[in-house]
Amino acid sequence: MTDHNTILGFDTSRRGFLRRLAFTSAATAAASLVPGVTFASSARGRPDGDGGVEWKKTPCRFCGVGCGLLVGVSADRAVAVKGDPDSEVNRGLCCVKGYHSVLALYGADRLTKALVRKNGTLVETPIAEALDLVASKMKETIAEHGKDAVAVYGSGQWTIPDGYVASKLFKGAIGTNNVEANARLCMASAVTGFLTTFGLDEPMGCYEDIDHADVFVTWGNNMAEMHPVLFSRMLDRRAKHPDALIIDLATRTTRTSEAADRSILFHPQTDLAIANAICHEIIEKGWVDETFVKDHVAFKSGKTGIGYGLEDGFAFKDEAKAATFDDYRAFLADYAPERVEALTGVSATDIRYLASLYGDPNRRVVSYWCMGMNQHTRGTWINNLIYNIHLLVGKISQPGNGPFSLTGQPSACGTVREVGTLTHKLPHGVVMNAKDRAMAAEIWGVPVENIDPKPSYHTVEMFRALDRGDVRFMWIQVTNPMVTMPKLRRYRDGAKKDGRFIVVSDVYPTPTTDVADVVLPSAMWIEREGMFGNSERRTQHFDRLVPPPGDAMSDTWQLIEVARRLGYEKLFPWSEETHIADIWREYSRFHEGKKHGMAPYEVLRDQPGAIWPYVDGRSTKWRYHAKHDPAANGDGYDFYGKPDGRAWVWLRPYEPAPEVPDNDYPFWLNTGRVVEHWHTGSMTRRVPILHRAVPSAYVELHPDDARRLGIRNGDRVALESRRGSIELPANIGGRGTPTPGQVFVPFFDESYLINELTLDAFCPISKQPDYKKCAVRVRKAGRG
Repeated sequence: MTDHNTILGFDTSRRGFLRRLAFTSAATAAASLVPGVTFASSARGRPDGDGGVEWKKTPCRFCGVGCGLLVGVSADRAVAVKGDPDSEVNRGLCCVKGYHSVLALYGADRLTKALVRKNGTLVETPIAEALDLVASKMKETIAEHGKDAVAVYGSGQWTIPDGYVASKLFKGAIGTNNVEANARLCMASAVTGFLTTFGLDEPMGCYEDIDHADVFVTWGNNMAEMHPVLFSRMLDRRAKHPDALIIDLATRTTRTSEAADRSILFHPQTDLAIANAICHEIIEKGWVDETFVKDHVAFKSGKTGIGYGLEDGFAFKDEAKAATFDDYRAFLADYAPERVEALTGVSATDIRYLASLYGDPNRRVVSYWCMGMNQHTRGTWINNLIYNIHLLVGKISQPGNGPFSLTGQPSACGTVREVGTLTHKLPHGVVMNAKDRAMAAEIWGVPVENIDPKPSYHTVEMFRALDRGDVRFMWIQVTNPMVTMPKLRRYRDGAKKDGRFIVVSDVYPTPTTDVADVVLPSAMWIEREGMFGNSERRTQHFDRLVPPPGDAMSDTWQLIEVARRLGYEKLFPWSEETHIADIWREYSRFHEGKKHGMAPYEVLRDQPGAIWPYVDGRSTKWRYHAKHDPAANGDGYDFYGKPDGRAWVWLRPYEPAPEVPDNDYPFWLNTGRVVEHWHTGSMTRRVPILHRAVPSAYVELHPDDARRLGIRNGDRVALESRRGSIELPANIGGRGTPTPGQVFVPFFDESYLINELTLDAFCPISKQPDYKKCAVRVRKAGRG
């Protein structure tokens, strides 16, 4: 396989990577991506030099950070990219994907025509005919099987208007709650963690915390590769303030570990015990902010032994019971550092060190996490436990102090969490709440009876329902579930069963379009107008910068075209020219007020984003403190998501994973991403320089395990779980090194469908699957 140390023509070994983490400086980022185009310095939005290039603003769409880009446009084609120096997110810097983002528009196999399966083969079809077929199949399915036999499965890559129209069509017009999105797979545990602790979703802080913090703790989060621009800002903070510390707490040594001041490795699943042990130490050492806890915290216990969701129809409802600080202290007795050491693999010394950083009143601490904590069968619990740490010491809702859950998609927050494209959600509410249903019905202009008060299927259960035949029609937009679903073989086989009708909206052929009956060509982000909402509650608008190819159209407009064919013209009256502005104004009505007010359309067009709550012309950077948040009562903290204004500290125990290594399957399997590719690689693998850098997936092994198994770098390795098997090349001593007894495989390569091996267990509260922990056996391929 290609040497991972040759990316963009310079050294990206660990040493080289740390020197050039962001890959290039903002000052030299305006390199041409198209031969023959030259540039001169100019103001944004004006033609440049002999090439006639005009620079236009847009947020990046290749992660949840929301970096601002300037895209060079010439002759209706995107020809160059540089970071937007006006963006408060990235300040002119980009990562390798951002600098090459526009090349993803121009792959040779770009979908430009609708495809309809005829006699087993997908054939080009006029898009109007394809849309007619989609609408007729929806009508037919509803007539024969009922409204809950149709479903839409979207994405954190949906723009806000995409998700809003999908929710209004399915929940408001059709009357089914069969609306889900792939963000269920990446950040649902963050949502339920915020809701159960604070009563409201999304972080209380913002990226500016980096400029104020003294300590950064990354909990199972390889920020150097997954969020490299933010990590670059952390490195810059440390360079300018040498006392600042980066602590990497992980199950695998990564580039983040190499850059950290201390790398602490733990056994999979045991982050629960580590967090409790930190709290134990904080209490025992007298580091609790007693005034803060007395005035602003309540203690709660919930159910334990809650299951793993492995069976169809699994149901669970937690129950919060009142507890006291003394109850909490007694609960933590089992988590003394020495007791936890053997379970976690983390020394009592390191646990005490972590506790001392959180407990030091003179240090400001930010905790960051992403998939490592969220893709977890106790994902809600571990989110709660990190909040416990910050609440005990009162380090929250202040510049440089707070817990922060990062996201991996450009609008997982803005579209899925805020618009509410999950089965139980409505914009600013839930379907179970009568007042929320009434608000939605009034704004949407539908009878309130149209909105079903009962959630239907979360993502895993939706695909199980497709397999069973309870769902017969599924429209998949902007995502690739035939690569990303855990226990993949079951769900791929289910989608191919007789009596199923699958519609896929995408920009390139994928394993998901392979199972489709209709494929609709979609416009990419700068080929249409829209908005994204990033991890720090920042909404960012973007214009159409270049025309889409062929018959490609936005996912928003595809949905509107089908809605009108279904007879819902009055609910979707907007014109192509103004529909984004009209949708935004309608949607913003859901969030009016000081707690979640959205910036007006005109403001979003005029500046590189605004953070909600947007009140009296200003973004709210920190929530829940009256100094920064106009919704907070009094002159201090007010956790107004809870009725009594108190945040909840939860008594959440360690519980093991549902499948652990044993004699037959002695290794942990962990999956994730690499910096060059994004998710399933359907776009980034079509960017030549990114594909050449990492052309295929691989399996990382610890050198001791490789030596014992007789495996050398590049050898074919067979992995097998109870659900499937795969062979792929070994990577030993590369950019990442798992702990002994663990292997790691990135999931970007559709040639190596690692999710055929993973387990579809999920957190019973968030319903988010765990992609980080299942059991496999490992051997050199060709040996029995």
